[in-house]
Amino acid sequence: MKILDRYILRKYFTSFIFTLLILIPIAMAIDVSEKVGKFIKNEELTIEEILNDYYLNFIINYGNTFMPLALFISVIMFTSKMSGNSEIIAIHSSGVSFKRFLKPYLIGATIITIISLYANHFVVPDSNKTLEKFEETYLRSIYKKKTKSSVSKVSLQLSKNDYVYFGYFNFKSNNGYNFSYEHFEGNRLVYKVIAQNIRWNDIDSTYRLSTYRKRFIGTHKDSLDSGSFMDTVFNFEPKDLLYVDYLAREMPSLSLSKHIKQSENRGIKSLNNYKVELYKRTSLPVSSFVLTLIAVTLASKKRRGGIGVNLAAGIALMFLYVFFMKVSEVLGSTAESIPLLMVWIPNLLFGVIAAYLYINANK
Repeated sequence: MKILDRYILRKYFTSFIFTLLILIPIAMAIDVSEKVGKFIKNEELTIEEILNDYYLNFIINYGNTFMPLALFISVIMFTSKMSGNSEIIAIHSSGVSFKRFLKPYLIGATIITIISLYANHFVVPDSNKTLEKFEETYLRSIYKKKTKSSVSKVSLQLSKNDYVYFGYFNFKSNNGYNFSYEHFEGNRLVYKVIAQNIRWNDIDSTYRLSTYRKRFIGTHKDSLDSGSFMDTVFNFEPKDLLYVDYLAREMPSLSLSKHIKQSENRGIKSLNNYKVELYKRTSLPVSSFVLTLIAVTLASKKRRGGIGVNLAAGIALMFLYVFFMKVSEVLGSTAESIPLLMVWIPNLLFGVIAAYLYINANK
C-alpha cells in the first residue's frame, strides 16, 4: 500500500470515528432528556441496568443506523479540506488519475461495509431484543405495551395438505378454543379434528385436545371418533401464530429468513414487513459505496465557497437519501409491492447519481 493510500485511509477512518462519536452522544443526550423521568419513576431500576441493558444496546443500534450518515459527512469534510489545501490538485499533478485517487476510499468503504453487514445480520438483532425487553419492562406505559397476549380467528397452513384454525389463543396460559385441524390428499378432505379446547405443553412440546371429535371422510360413509382428551403433536408452536413487526428486528438473519420461508409454506401472506427488515440489513451497509463515491466527487473539486458549499450540498443529498429510504421501506411493506425492489431503490437511484458525478469528475 502506497503512502497516498495510507494517508487517505487514515483520514477516512479518523474522520468517520470522530463524526460517529459526535452524533451518538447527541442522540443519547436527546434520549436521556426524554426518558429521565421514566428512569426515576422505576425505583427498582439501577444505573448499571440502564447503562448495560439500555444505553450499551442503544449505542450499538444507533451507531449502526448512523454509520452511512457519519461516513458521508466525514468523507465530505476531510476531502473538502484536502481540496481547499490544494492537496488534490498536487496529487493529480503528480500523475495520479481520479480513478486511482478513489482506490483508498473504496478500500475504506469495503471495510465499513463488511463491519456493518456483520453487525446488521448478527449483532444488532440481539441488541434490539435486549433493548425491546428493557423498554417493554420499564419505559412503556401499561396502555402502550407491545406484547400481544392473545390472537383470534387465526389459521396456519402446516404443510401442503395440513391446515389448522384457532378461534382464540391466549399466549400467557397457552390455551386455545374452537380449534380445528384438516388433512387433505389433493383436493379431497380425508379427516378433520375439532376440539373445544387446546392446550400447549411446553415441557414435551405436545398439545392436549379437550372434548374433541375426529371425523374420517369416507367415499360412501363417514366415521366419527370422539373423546375427552387426546395428546398429539403438530408441526408448529404457539409463537408461530403471532406475527408482529418488532419480532423481525429481534431475529438474526438466518432465523428471519427461515421464518419467512416457513411462514410462506404455511400460507401466511402479510410478510412484507419481515422481508423489508431482512433486505435492508444488506442494502444499508452497501450504501457505504454509493455515499462514499458521491461524497468524493462532490468534495474533490475546489470551490469558491469552500467546505461550507460542499457540506451543504452533501447534507441535502443525504437527507434526500434518508427520505427515499424511509419511503421505500413503507411502500415495500404494503401487500401489493415487491419488497426486494423497493428496499434497493434508494441505492439504485443514488447509484445513478454517483455514476453521473463520477463521469463528470473523471473528465
